[in-house]
Amino acid sequence: MSGTLKALIANHDGERLAIGAPDRQWLTYAGLRDLASGVGRSLNRLGIGANDRVAIVLPNGPEMATAFITIAQAAVTAPLNPAYREEEYAFYLGDLKAKALVVPEGDEGPAVTAARAHRISILRLKTEASAPAGHFTLELDGQIAPGTDVRPPNHDDIALILHTSGTTSRPKIVPLLHSNVAASAEHIHETLQLTPGDRCLNVMPLFHIHGLIAAVTSSLAAGASIWCAPGFDALRFFGWMKEARPTWYTAVPTMHQALLSRASRNQDVIEDVPLRFLRSSSASLPAQVMSELASTFHAPVIEAYGMTEAAHQMTCNPLPPRAQKPGSVGIAAGPLVGIAAELEDRLVDDVGEVVISGPNVTPGYENNEEANQASFFVADGRRWFRTGDRGVLDGEGYLQLTGRLKEIINRGGEKISPLEVDGVLMDHPAIAQVVTFALPHPKLGEEVAAAVVLREGMQATESEIREFAAARMADFKVPRKVVILDEIPKGATGKMQRIGLARKLGLIT
Repeated sequence: MSGTLKALIANHDGERLAIGAPDRQWLTYAGLRDLASGVGRSLNRLGIGANDRVAIVLPNGPEMATAFITIAQAAVTAPLNPAYREEEYAFYLGDLKAKALVVPEGDEGPAVTAARAHRISILRLKTEASAPAGHFTLELDGQIAPGTDVRPPNHDDIALILHTSGTTSRPKIVPLLHSNVAASAEHIHETLQLTPGDRCLNVMPLFHIHGLIAAVTSSLAAGASIWCAPGFDALRFFGWMKEARPTWYTAVPTMHQALLSRASRNQDVIEDVPLRFLRSSSASLPAQVMSELASTFHAPVIEAYGMTEAAHQMTCNPLPPRAQKPGSVGIAAGPLVGIAAELEDRLVDDVGEVVISGPNVTPGYENNEEANQASFFVADGRRWFRTGDRGVLDGEGYLQLTGRLKEIINRGGEKISPLEVDGVLMDHPAIAQVVTFALPHPKLGEEVAAAVVLREGMQATESEIREFAAARMADFKVPRKVVILDEIPKGATGKMQRIGLARKLGLIT
């Protein structure tokens, strides 16, 4: 069963702690393996097998982590955002062709309503307060159609299905094989030099590739432990840190920035629970934030670059003694990384589209040949995947991203990287967060705009911010519109989203 989720947890010391949570007894590796066996038998008895798709709608926490790990050892998992509305569940459940839906006991919310409308069977997840963190049983609510392929999955079977964000088009289905997930978990395990003595404090949502692979699966690959918070909460984070005593955590930049705003009031916890490193991924981390995090937590900040189609990690800044370069997402950390011509299927030694090739990369989008034709090509004897990101490799192999190709602002023929403008504005002493985006313009096509959040207790006007930018960059890059906000709209995973932001802010109708 090499290259499967089962193999990842097969050989670790059974008494070692695996999964924890607030005020809960720890689940050991022996307990996790027993849970997986029990869940597998239950699903098989119900007629659910390796090729059947089981949607999971659970709140963040240890049960969501163990549901993914254990159900994937018997069927295809499809975690969905618990915040979706009924119409969204109806779309995703239908698109996935789910055979069953896992929800908490007593849940009669929109996911259940949508599942019943699609004649999808409901599996109730039951927990006992006295049981270890993550332990659960499943109970069928209604009937289920018998299966014909009730067998354990192998490395070529699908372990996980996720949808792309779909900000500019219909969401694409991304199937990730057991071999993809296992490879990525091992890549992160090796990159971060995780050992059984490490413990991750997970605050990332577990319906998203970042939390599932970077926090949960990579830790299990190392025989390490994960402490699962019920979500991200800057007000509670340092209390969790004191209780969990982690050696590291992983988050998106907006979460790190929120923690920095409260760090001065929690220096005692930071000193009492020294971190080996902090990890950031899923969006570009401003160089200024990276430096502030490192000095605040007295630990290296490891920025990584990942995406769903790569089962998360593609590049990562290395641990000391190698350098963590602010503004760079690091060196190849698992798959091969190259730069391709944007309009031709060939590799180049210049700025271009970032491409990857490796065992963690999805075999292709499901039922979408057009997207596969646009995203994959063969060069130098390898199959490469186009990430949609623009970037350049320096002489030491560190990758610097210059933005999503779809996010590059075209101002009358002048191409502007939003990340470059972000970096300049973040040097303003009053600015805590910034996201640069395209604002439609009747003559130029697009104009540069920026949304900013000011530091607590500090002031700046739109004209002052524009003057600051004008002194540091070419005139065509200076934002013509600066919107000062209390909070920048974010997606479900905490990422600030450039595409569509002008409409969200009411700047266009």
